[in-house]
Amino acid sequence: MKGATALATLALIMLIWAGAVNLHAGERPMPERLDTEVHGYTELRCGARLQDDSKESDASVMETRLQMEILKTTDWFDLKYKGDAWADGVSEQGEYDTRELWFFARPLDMLDVKIGRQILTWGTGDLVFLNDLFPKDWRSFFLGRAAEYLKAPSDAVRVGLFTDVCDIDLVYTPRFDPDRFITGEYVSYWNGDRIAGQDAVVNDVTPNTWFKDDEFAARLSRTFTGYELAAYGYDGFWKTPNARTRGGQATFSRLRSLGASLRGQVGQGIGNAEFAWYRSLDDTNGHDPDVPNSELRYLVGYSREIVPDCTATLQYYVEQMLDYSAYRENTYDSTPRDDLRHVLTLQLVQLLMNQNLELALSAYCCPSDQDAYLRPTVQYTCTDHLTLEGGGNIFLGESRTTFFGQFENNTNLYLAVRYSF
Repeated sequence: MKGATALATLALIMLIWAGAVNLHAGERPMPERLDTEVHGYTELRCGARLQDDSKESDASVMETRLQMEILKTTDWFDLKYKGDAWADGVSEQGEYDTRELWFFARPLDMLDVKIGRQILTWGTGDLVFLNDLFPKDWRSFFLGRAAEYLKAPSDAVRVGLFTDVCDIDLVYTPRFDPDRFITGEYVSYWNGDRIAGQDAVVNDVTPNTWFKDDEFAARLSRTFTGYELAAYGYDGFWKTPNARTRGGQATFSRLRSLGASLRGQVGQGIGNAEFAWYRSLDDTNGHDPDVPNSELRYLVGYSREIVPDCTATLQYYVEQMLDYSAYRENTYDSTPRDDLRHVLTLQLVQLLMNQNLELALSAYCCPSDQDAYLRPTVQYTCTDHLTLEGGGNIFLGESRTTFFGQFENNTNLYLAVRYSF
């Protein structure tokens, strides 16, 4: 794409310019003299499936990546660029992605504004999202890319207001930003009839009209004696095309949500609770099988340090389908879902060797679906610049039609070497 190529070329020019040292002896490098920070890394990451999958390549991930980050700060505003370019050995193509490109200013003490491509997040869940309806990249997460890539960028305007009553965050996205969902190109999936992959890549119709297919999100928060209470609202679309038209194309239905959360100290740890009501605007009564039903979602969690340098987070998450009887009467799914989906999650992080070695485990267990997902990782910081990483994505399930069970053939192990600068 011409736009991506132009941005990549511009980024390369800026990197060369920012890293140049003045030929006159004794002068500081250009970035220091212009109050510009330049960071980045190069990385080699490779992974392989542990099971045969006729729908996908044997390699789950195979890429050489370069990321560059440039931050310019002044007394009046900040500018930031962060972009990734990589050679993808699975698709055998060169790829580029602008992850951040924004302008930030604080014209008043009570007001700040950020405009452009940015990573947005809120809510209380640990790798579980209820009121956080900003885009996610599930392909990267399940393939074994770094956890930071689970959060996909939004092209948005964010306004923050800080008052004595509460803090207000408003986010307007002029054109819909969907999740980077499972399409079959890299990860095989259940398509309603069978396990599909590169032989049946999802054909989706994404709403993409500027200022018509837009999104609006709001968050109001206040802290009371150490406990943060927040309320949320969203108007836009379901982030993944979990409905299909009879013509065979995946579609995005309209969605409006309301929610709330509470987070604060409980005993020697931190407790959190969160609630969300998803209202499916294209079919409020649940009679259309091509539109997802409205839902209620609940989350409670608790996190604490159980031994020195070892933190555990336990969460209980529930999805409740509304108008379930109408769903059962009208669905043409061969394996209809339950009205309640229960998920238990456990996050463990252990730091060793002066915190240079990190052992981590993200575990999801769904007793209602009888499936599970494990994501163990090991990361060792050799020097300030060199990091080694290894891990896996392990999917288990009694049925190939459940959320985690459908990915069983995508179980993989991966290794990565990263040099930061």
